[in-house]
Amino acid sequence: MKNEKMLGQNLTIVVEFILLGFSELPKLQEVLFGIFLIMYVSVLLGNGLIILITKIDPSLQTPMYFFLGNFSFLEICYTSVTLPRMMMTLWTNKRNISFLDCGLQLCFLLMLGGTECLLLAAMAYDRYVAICKPLYYSLIMNYKMCIQLVVGSWISAMPVVIGQTYQIFSLPFCGSNKLNHLFCDMPPLLKLACGNKLIHEFSVFADAVVFAMVPFLFILGSYIKIINTILKMPSGTGRYKAFSTCSSHLIVVVLFFGSAIITYSIPKSRNLSGMDKVLSLFYTIVTPMFNPMIYSLRNKDVIAALKKLLPK
Repeated sequence: MKNEKMLGQNLTIVVEFILLGFSELPKLQEVLFGIFLIMYVSVLLGNGLIILITKIDPSLQTPMYFFLGNFSFLEICYTSVTLPRMMMTLWTNKRNISFLDCGLQLCFLLMLGGTECLLLAAMAYDRYVAICKPLYYSLIMNYKMCIQLVVGSWISAMPVVIGQTYQIFSLPFCGSNKLNHLFCDMPPLLKLACGNKLIHEFSVFADAVVFAMVPFLFILGSYIKIINTILKMPSGTGRYKAFSTCSSHLIVVVLFFGSAIITYSIPKSRNLSGMDKVLSLFYTIVTPMFNPMIYSLRNKDVIAALKKLLPK
């Protein structure tokens, strides 16, 4: 299969990409495959267990665990967009990816990433209502509200993401077809595009602001109010329980938003491809892998539910 089509005498148009990934580490391909396989299995098992216990355990039939179950399902989907393809590349050493496959991967990556940002914001709102307005919690966070927040998180980013993916792949990709990244993502794709990319680079930044920075600021504002309320609690036990409930969510927020915002806020960077790869692993693999551990190790209800489910 040819990687390029000739147009005129000196200009070529790329019709597929070569994902360089970890090609600079040829001796570690099998080791990396093993590491990623373990990570993927951990993501599937850990998040699968969270989904299971939040569905079957009566003590976890609350809005907080409803959001956690949906978040775990989202993490499985998010990781599955990139990790199986990366493992296949490491195993077979076939790095080519077609325009269509690259476009679909980018579209689902952005869609699920935007959903994760919004769902984390919804989870922060749930904690805010629970701690700052406990008397109205059952009234505000009813089943209908929970469904609306989850569905809204899933569908809000879809139109923007589809349009942005179309814009990216409407650009002419001429010359090199080597994508110096682990998967198809906007910043590395824009580096290969020709012509005036200013408006598209701005759209990447705008996307980061709307679907990452705004939810992050909302979460930050919610937790400022939450912490202020917790510090006013007279009971030390109550303060500890409230902090323990919120700390798990905060750790996930910092891991995901920190790496994603840095990556998408510097689309013009050409000298940080190695750092981009490391950061991309954080928000696509590391956070989904540690999510079940973060929530279970710091949550007595989840630990109790796991003890009931798993044989001693």
